[in-house]
Amino acid sequence: MAERVPMTKSGLLRLKEELKRLKAVERPKIVREIAEARAHGDLSENAEYHAAKEKQGHIEGRIAQVEHWIASAEVIDVTKHAGDRVVFGATVHLEDTDSGDEAKYRIVGELEADLKQGKISVTSPIARALIGRSEGDTVVVRTPGGQKEYEIQGIDFVEEELPPEVESDVGPGA
Repeated sequence: MAERVPMTKSGLLRLKEELKRLKAVERPKIVREIAEARAHGDLSENAEYHAAKEKQGHIEGRIAQVEHWIASAEVIDVTKHAGDRVVFGATVHLEDTDSGDEAKYRIVGELEADLKQGKISVTSPIARALIGRSEGDTVVVRTPGGQKEYEIQGIDFVEEELPPEVESDVGPGA
């Protein structure tokens, strides 16, 4: 049995949306490109054909990879979590004890992590330091720039809102 990959519902929906796009848009597009390149004649010296076949290989590889991730996903329903401890799926409000800067991070699966969106991987150093802690606790995180100390200001358990078209296009079953 493949190892299960923890993921939020919104993360799984995004993967399903990507798979749908790859199969419904990208795959037919590359098939058309290959057919057009074939129509140009001699395939042995046809750079367009070889480039299209290479692109097809990348798309098929990505489809297989996304299908594997979906099959091995273990969806954690964030809305069922409650309490005062930081766990997978929690959104944690932090304050840097030195600078007073505030930050908000959501702890998600490795495949969903996106620092620009405030999503950090459950395996990241800061997430590992936060897991199991409570509001008011102080945590020390070793970063490339040195040690940082944060105080946990709050913990939320809310599932990320997705655009209606993503939710409806992908369908239920997440």
